[in-house]
Amino acid sequence: MNRLSLKELCGLFCCPPLPSKIAAKLAFLPPEPTYQLIPNATNESPTNVQVKPSTLQFFDRAEWQYTDRELESLEAFTITTNRNNQIACLYVKATPQPKFHILFSHGNAVDIGQMSSFYLGLGSRLQCNILGYDYSGYGCSTGCPSEKNLYSDAESAWDCLPARHSCAGVILHSPLTSGMRVAFPETNRTWCFDAFPSIEKIERVMSKVLVIHGMEDEVVDFSHGMAIYSKAVSPVEPLWLEGAGHNDIELHAAYLERLKKFINEDLIGTHQNNVDASKS
Repeated sequence: MNRLSLKELCGLFCCPPLPSKIAAKLAFLPPEPTYQLIPNATNESPTNVQVKPSTLQFFDRAEWQYTDRELESLEAFTITTNRNNQIACLYVKATPQPKFHILFSHGNAVDIGQMSSFYLGLGSRLQCNILGYDYSGYGCSTGCPSEKNLYSDAESAWDCLPARHSCAGVILHSPLTSGMRVAFPETNRTWCFDAFPSIEKIERVMSKVLVIHGMEDEVVDFSHGMAIYSKAVSPVEPLWLEGAGHNDIELHAAYLERLKKFINEDLIGTHQNNVDASKS
């Protein structure tokens, strides 16, 4: 994020001057929905909790890149969060025997319709199934985008993962240390009204953490990724992408290769080594 002008600052902090509203203006840019959900007349659930299955219909702007046959690998449904919002979810069955199930929290200016082709392609390459979800106020999800709603949305989506166990690992793609540090780069502490203070939370993550960040990121400076990595309890080798910005990391071959290594070596490989060691 570039430095804000006086006019932008006034619009940001004065209408109204509430931390939650400020965070929403900075963090959330929901696009016009790229899909619609038509509720099914069935009680069948694709996951291990009660949900409402739906038929997914893409609009042209979703830019679905595969065939109609491959649409059968997508299962759409809605769930109710503990903040009483209905959020749209998309479970992508990329493989019949997934190595892991990935809960994917997308960027702040897209919805699951736009992400659907990426989910299928990524899941196929990683041999993992992916559960994507739209934040409150995005796509077909009800409610308004907010920090509290987002946390509730993510928790509710997590509860829908098939065969849910503990969290094996966390991938942080261009992470920010906190909202205030993005808006005001000179900020070096976390204020009580700060939004998304990830730098204060990362030490509570016991799972393995992979941090990926573009070194030319023009939105969330590269220093944020380094700061998060330095405070992680169980970090693995990070991926610092030279020449990559904020929105083009996926275009670099090293991105997919590092994800494969994270799954096959950092997660599966380490687990197998631990099992072998316990038997010896």
